Amino acid sequence: MTVRWGFIGAGYVASRAMAPAVHAARGASLQAVASRDPDRSSQLEPVVVHDSYRTLIDDPDVDAVYISLTNIQHKDWVVAALKAGKHVLCEKPLALDADEVRTMQAAAARHQCLLVEAVWTRWQPRMKRMAEVIRRGDLGDILSISTAFTFQGDLTDNYRSQPEMGGGALLDVGCYQAHLWLMLMGESVEFSVDNVVSVTGPTGVDLTTSAQVALNHSVQADALCSFDMAPQQRIAVAGSTSSMRTGEGEAFTLWKHDATLVIGDTVERFPPDDAFALMVEDVSAAILGDTATVFPESGSLRVAEILDSIRAF
Repeated sequence: MTVRWGFIGAGYVASRAMAPAVHAARGASLQAVASRDPDRSSQLEPVVVHDSYRTLIDDPDVDAVYISLTNIQHKDWVVAALKAGKHVLCEKPLALDADEVRTMQAAAARHQCLLVEAVWTRWQPRMKRMAEVIRRGDLGDILSISTAFTFQGDLTDNYRSQPEMGGGALLDVGCYQAHLWLMLMGESVEFSVDNVVSVTGPTGVDLTTSAQVALNHSVQADALCSFDMAPQQRIAVAGSTSSMRTGEGEAFTLWKHDATLVIGDTVERFPPDDAFALMVEDVSAAILGDTATVFPESGSLRVAEILDSIRAF
């Protein structure tokens, strides 16, 4: 069986990563696309190009909808797709805040549809290996997790620079780091925010946010999120008996490149992979009722609660 996907939005990630992933994935096909530009929609090579988001989610030949719109649009279109009986894979961050996540998840439960946040890094083999190392106790008791995701770019006319559109560095790249915390420490991780330093840009969004958080009462976690710093991606975990860090290959946006993971004095090597295709295959399998490792909805809610608390500190 095959899950017939419909895309709402045909921007950079949808065209460069997700459409090729669906075309390559087992158990998936790209049935339809709807975007503001029909020509761009057709470039993703779907069976059908729709002239509106509404007609796409009402299409009986679409089983599941992937949503890649601006952050502020997620809730309304996620809920609309769920009401139409479609399973939903929605770009990160799933919502602007935890209340919106609860609204979406209530709709998913009511209409008995799957709702998954498209945090594709959760399907990276190296990231999964890091979680396995901690779960097996290879590092001893976890003492600290240090992460960074920073870059510099021209955000002129980009929704990431607009507070009313759900912009800002914390929401955009901080969510990756919070999801990592859950992968390593558990989906229901306890947390408290110890300190936050934020730099606000001229448009009113946070260009840089640095946060220190206590996880499960004993693990010190720090996250650096920025649109305004030299590019840096880092994951480092310290335990009572050993340590672990990402080596070659970007820590979060690793895609189709070789990578390494340093565990104590050992270097593990990972061949190129397409985590987008792995995500599509896994979500499609879950929709079909097959064995899958899709992370639970509780993870998306917990991440939103963490980000809310950092923002409110």
